[in-house]
Amino acid sequence: MANPALALLQDLSSIENPKLIEWDWISENFWEDIVPAIQGHIFLSFVSVAIALAISLPTGVLASRYRKAYPPVTFVTGLLYSVPSLALFGILISIPGITIGPTPVIIALVAYSLLILIRNTVAGLDAVPAETIDAARGMGLTSGQILFRVELPLALPVIVAGIRIATVTIIGIATIGAYIAGGGLGKMIFDGINRSFPTMIITGAVLATALAIVADLSLLALERYLRPWARRRRT
Repeated sequence: MANPALALLQDLSSIENPKLIEWDWISENFWEDIVPAIQGHIFLSFVSVAIALAISLPTGVLASRYRKAYPPVTFVTGLLYSVPSLALFGILISIPGITIGPTPVIIALVAYSLLILIRNTVAGLDAVPAETIDAARGMGLTSGQILFRVELPLALPVIVAGIRIATVTIIGIATIGAYIAGGGLGKMIFDGINRSFPTMIITGAVLATALAIVADLSLLALERYLRPWARRRRT
């Protein structure tokens, strides 16, 4: 019986002058394949973060106001966060009415973001000094006005920190979504694996990493901008 490892080494040795990067392929396919893959990845990530924020912000506010709701909310979102991505994709596409494509990927990415965003929303609101809220109430502001004019602006740096973590997480997991036809840069990586073409694999991986770094640095800059007291300390 042939040794599989030996057979693999023989196959690899038969490849003459293998190249990790084919620059001609990148230049020829930049506008046709690479740019649409980047756009698809950004679309998946942006839509997922936007939907997750629309769910997490009101949920976090309610959990901050009604503390008994906080443990069950974090328990459910924690369970969703602990499910492996491929397993969650498999569960979603087995639900009637949900087929392979961007939809189950976005649902999964939203699910993975909820725990981070809700926790940071609650943490940000809890960090608002009680004296500040009392002063706003003494000025005649209603509960809604205090929330939108005082609490949320002061909690925003912590919320943005959560958005930063969630966005980087989403960009990473979105690459796996290509396994169920989610598109994005993950498709380039999987196509490269199927074709044994390192250029596609490296290009997709490098671009996905670059997207995550750009998003992380951009949101970090926004987070620091929203902390004027921290800027004053540095100066």
